[in-house]
Amino acid sequence: MSDLVIRKLPWTFDASVPFQWQPANPVAGIFGNVFTFFAVPFEQYIISALRDAKDLITDPAVAEEADAFARQEGQHSWAHRKHMNTLIKQYPGLKETQREVSDLFDDLLATHSTQFHVSYVANIEATFTPLFKMFLDHRHSIFGGGDPRIAALILWHFVEEIEHRSSGLIICQHLTPSRWTRTKYARATAKHVLAVVDVIARGFDRHVPEAERGMSAYTAMTSYMALGEVKARLRPRFLGPSRNTWPPTVFHDVPSRELVAMVGRLIASQAPYHNPADQPLPEWAAVWMAEYERGVDMTTFFDQPAGSRLA
Repeated sequence: MSDLVIRKLPWTFDASVPFQWQPANPVAGIFGNVFTFFAVPFEQYIISALRDAKDLITDPAVAEEADAFARQEGQHSWAHRKHMNTLIKQYPGLKETQREVSDLFDDLLATHSTQFHVSYVANIEATFTPLFKMFLDHRHSIFGGGDPRIAALILWHFVEEIEHRSSGLIICQHLTPSRWTRTKYARATAKHVLAVVDVIARGFDRHVPEAERGMSAYTAMTSYMALGEVKARLRPRFLGPSRNTWPPTVFHDVPSRELVAMVGRLIASQAPYHNPADQPLPEWAAVWMAEYERGVDMTTFFDQPAGSRLA
């Protein structure tokens, strides 16, 4: 039986949520908004792909896993849609960006096979454990000082992605002829993800005033996200002081050895015999789940340790 928990949290967002909700780490703020615009159509893509594959699943345990997986993803889509709609209400041009991103996923669903879809989902889900572990382990420097509503939304989503980290792989292995099928589609998966991020970031730059973004969303999500981290770590020793007044990188407070380990795990996640169940997990995910079980309001929960609030 699947042990995934379907948590229906009462998320509420309004016009008081700023576009740049994390001024202490503005690149993380842009990343969070990109993640919202990506999550809504991606989760719907997962649900549609699993619905189309339902009759092909012959193992009752896999069918149960797929159902619970889809239900969790449905909650993620519903919650992020609330955040997305709040941003669209403030910046109506973002409705065009939403449609463009939805079209990219609709086209993907219409033009590829079930094997591709379950491989695409498994490939992306495999990257989430090492990537989101980094966010959860270093939540203070990434989310601290930001709007607690959006921070809590993202942390909840990341915790549940850790919880169902193996679901995509379980379904993929059941529906594809070999472990190499998923790896075969890794490049196409990455190409599509980058195309979606490109559309979202350019849409932000086009429809949200720069003063409210803090920096170019396209730059933040492309060259600065990766190359910026490298330069920030090499510059003090090899490159000398920068003449640009860039904001801190997302992972500025993360030791380089941890970043290197994460990159290695991201690459390994696309290998045919990789299993997310074997990966190191963020300890704080268990804290979050314990607080949820105690009845704490998780819609603004950030870092209180278990037992620190009234039950």
